[in-house]
Amino acid sequence: MWGILVALISGALMSVQGVFNTEVTKQTSLWVSTGWVQLSAFLVCVLAWIFTGRDSVGALWQVDNKYTLLGGVIGAFITVTVIQSMGSLGPAKAAMLIVISQLAVAYIIELFGMFGVDKEPFEWRKLIGMAISIVGIIIFKWQK
Repeated sequence: MWGILVALISGALMSVQGVFNTEVTKQTSLWVSTGWVQLSAFLVCVLAWIFTGRDSVGALWQVDNKYTLLGGVIGAFITVTVIQSMGSLGPAKAAMLIVISQLAVAYIIELFGMFGVDKEPFEWRKLIGMAISIVGIIIFKWQK
């Protein structure tokens, strides 16, 4: 139950953040806004690190599969693409397409066991569920 609640909060925060970032971008620029997002996130992480434990930062260099350290780089491009999609599509349509993309890529990662994730067998019900989600987006945004 905890995982479901956290996932729902995460989705809500992502939508609010996307709207905030898009508004800041309108008044500054794409890279200024994205830089601010990343810098402010870094500062929050530093403060949380100071107050919650101070695990060794040097442990980063011990991480297996060094490519997994690119999460922050990917995060910068996530911020940029969310800002651009929300600016051109609006929050609801952009969020739905983002979620469908996340679902499809996550399923492919599980299906092929990529990036150290346990490989899962193909299941028609998951593919059908994704198709239903796509149909839901079409219905949600249907215009006469």
